[in-house]
Amino acid sequence: MPCQKRLSSALPSSLLLPLNFFYVQSKCNLNWKRSSGKKRGERVKCSAVGVGVEDEACELVNGVELSIGEGDDNIQAYLFKAVKNNNGAGVLLLSDIFGFQDSATRDFAYQVACHGYNVLVPDLFRGDPWEKGQPKPMFEQWLASQDLQRVANDIATSTKWMVDEFRAAGISKKLGIIGFCFGGGRVIDVLAADQGACFSTAVSFYGTRMDPTPASKIKVPVLFISGDDDPLCPIGVLSKFEKIIGNGSRVVIFKGRGHAFAHRPGSTEEDADAEQAFTLMRNWLHDGLLVNS
Repeated sequence: MPCQKRLSSALPSSLLLPLNFFYVQSKCNLNWKRSSGKKRGERVKCSAVGVGVEDEACELVNGVELSIGEGDDNIQAYLFKAVKNNNGAGVLLLSDIFGFQDSATRDFAYQVACHGYNVLVPDLFRGDPWEKGQPKPMFEQWLASQDLQRVANDIATSTKWMVDEFRAAGISKKLGIIGFCFGGGRVIDVLAADQGACFSTAVSFYGTRMDPTPASKIKVPVLFISGDDDPLCPIGVLSKFEKIIGNGSRVVIFKGRGHAFAHRPGSTEEDADAEQAFTLMRNWLHDGLLVNS
């Protein structure tokens, strides 16, 4: 990977937490708002999400669509940057099957950037995401057309772009990685290949089709967030990942929640749990990328 010579791969011992697998049942009253769909390139003011974060600390965000890589490796991506109080840390966000242009994914990325991060969302499907309303029997055929090696190469291209941009800016911090659903499953593959070279922390939201085989190669802690009513992301599988990866990895299960509740909340009740899931993710990134960078 391109990061090994430029970024330290040592994981501070202060980040290593005891393994814990538990259910989240409580609700909290922070300032989460469901997606409203922002236009491309729009500057937005987002509401603060997280313990101890005031509304005025949530800064403006700039969004811009990019073309990164060359030749066959050229892909589209969207970059969200905090305009003020940029903390210099980068986060790679891997979308669900609906792709990088989906409003729920972009709104979530805006919220992350709002806390000072630079968030890159690549087009994992080369302009061919799964479309809402397509016949479900076609899904497996569509998924088979998305070559996982090509997806892995595109993620590597995105990672290299972020590392090169940071080097040019004189920043030596490592990266964080977040994934939802399809993207949440790919987080495991990325970290196993990376082995601590570029990424220092990760969050996988209800990852699908995750293979435990390469998990032993992962060198950084992973936060797994899912619901107990999600057949696409079985709790037993997450428990295995937590034990295999170690390094303070953690599984948080929300009672009564199904797939995609954290970035596509569909009710007032899900809004509250989505808010809490966002707070868990935000604190995890803060500790992994800022406190222990």
